[in-house]
Amino acid sequence: MSRAPTESTVDLNGVRLYTRRVGDGPPVVVLHGGPGAHHDYLLPQYDRLAERRALLYYDQRGGGRSPVSRDVVVGWREHVADLEALRDHWRLDRLTLLGYSWGGLLAVLYALEHPDRIARLALVSAAPVTAAWREEFERRFAARMAQPWIARSRAELTALGLAKSDPERYRRIAFALSVAGYFRDPSHAREMTPFRVTERTRRAVWESLGDYDLRPRIRQTFPDSTAPRSLLLHGIDDPMPIEAARETAKLLSTGVIELATGHAPHVEATEDFVLGLDGFLPKG
Repeated sequence: MSRAPTESTVDLNGVRLYTRRVGDGPPVVVLHGGPGAHHDYLLPQYDRLAERRALLYYDQRGGGRSPVSRDVVVGWREHVADLEALRDHWRLDRLTLLGYSWGGLLAVLYALEHPDRIARLALVSAAPVTAAWREEFERRFAARMAQPWIARSRAELTALGLAKSDPERYRRIAFALSVAGYFRDPSHAREMTPFRVTERTRRAVWESLGDYDLRPRIRQTFPDSTAPRSLLLHGIDDPMPIEAARETAKLLSTGVIELATGHAPHVEATEDFVLGLDGFLPKG
């Protein structure tokens, strides 16, 4: 792995995108979740994959260090167009995409728009390819966040008065509680790098997708086992339904590496996460 990451910004499609590169070797483009989040919360664990390959991260438009004004459109088509513009900017003929959560769905959307530009797809805890499964995720996550222990923990945190006496510790604990429902073991939530989601971007992407169902288009675009080489990795206790991951895997003529985690396998099972992906992603 190279000694230090390199960072830059690039102007494409009327927006300025923050990019980060780490490692040397065959390139892998990493797509973070959200929508409207940023790449930082995949670190430091994802950087473990930068052995004998280069990881190309970027903050997607409307999130993190790629902010946009409120009049800039941030729907799914714009996200796909940005990725295609980055491919051209990086002078890559075909892409290996490593997509996490919403980034997994973005990878599929890109593959459907540019099937000849895909070399490999690695989908980690990917958002579903149908709105129905996404609604089921929202139901499962809401049920987890409604558990009494979370309300009690929030009340106890407020009573401690840390917001004034130790604001950094307060923010850290409050963040862990806000994402506890994503984890098989909520104690691991404090190990995740905190992140923020730009609500306008999040809402705009899902509204642009509407009542989506990508299954017919996947079958039409990749008939008879012609899908690009693909791999899915998913936690069996992920509120993002593993049933949806299994269905997507069948559509892509592949399988699912199922780990005993929730939605963040890179945090809850880092070694298994690295092992599962390292053998699939290209390396020099």
